[in-house]
Amino acid sequence: MVSHPALIAIDIDGTLLPSDAVDISVRNRRALEAATAAGIEIAIATGRRHRYAAPILERAQLPGEMIVITSNGSVTRTLTGGRIDRFTLPIAAARGLSSALRQFGGATVFTFDHEGPGELVVESLEQLHERIQLWVQANRESLREIKPLERAFDAGEAPIQGMICGPVRAMREAEVWLSGSEFMRQIEVQRTEYPERDLTILDLLPPGCSKGAALARLSETRGLASSRVMAIGDNWNDEKMLEWAGHPVVMSNGAPDLVEMAQNRGWRIAPSNDEDGVAQVIEQVIEHISAERHDSQERPVSRQAGVVECS
Repeated sequence: MVSHPALIAIDIDGTLLPSDAVDISVRNRRALEAATAAGIEIAIATGRRHRYAAPILERAQLPGEMIVITSNGSVTRTLTGGRIDRFTLPIAAARGLSSALRQFGGATVFTFDHEGPGELVVESLEQLHERIQLWVQANRESLREIKPLERAFDAGEAPIQGMICGPVRAMREAEVWLSGSEFMRQIEVQRTEYPERDLTILDLLPPGCSKGAALARLSETRGLASSRVMAIGDNWNDEKMLEWAGHPVVMSNGAPDLVEMAQNRGWRIAPSNDEDGVAQVIEQVIEHISAERHDSQERPVSRQAGVVECS
């Protein structure tokens, strides 16, 4: 029985990308190429929007037909931009969240599915810059400041994603409040947490959206059961795809409580992103495939027609 994955979905930040780098390591790139050569499909599943993820993958010379799940499952495209799926937040919910979330003191951003200024809308660039400076610098050309934030929806365009970021404790309070609010009928909430930076990002997604749901849809189009799918991630926004995949892998550098949960569930723990943990996992998968093929070729065949002796 075939047990190795035919599809591997991989997160970017904290997983495929080293901690202090903007490019995928040589070893990880070679592992992705080797997996493709071995007949394994590689997909990317990230919280980044497509335009923020694509340059990293393009610099690694990954194939244009590669599937890229972005905005934590709200949008799925090929690397070259061919749209497969897209879901949006209800405008009324997005407008209501703009007001309701101010009580938690975080910086709120909404993402729209078009390029250029206004792709990302924030009420206060200064407040946002205090929270996630490097992200602001990398995305400055796409950012537009609108006060009050509720006016971002006056033109009738629905966002594909919302985000509020702030200190861990305040965002935990926001998450609890959201879970009991009327908004939960219209949104999904995904948490990405960095305790060492005292930073939590709560992603506000269209209903039913997650990396796991997007991965399940992709697998269905390939005729693959979850048992033939591997997912590799490092944070809580990866949880649903890790739970869905038959081969869940959590990076050792991941959110500590996620790593602990993974250990308790018997999930695989990979070496850290700075140790090319993704490559090490893929290399072992390829070794397993090679061993299976070798064993299959070595099995003796009985002289009696139609009978195969099993080892």
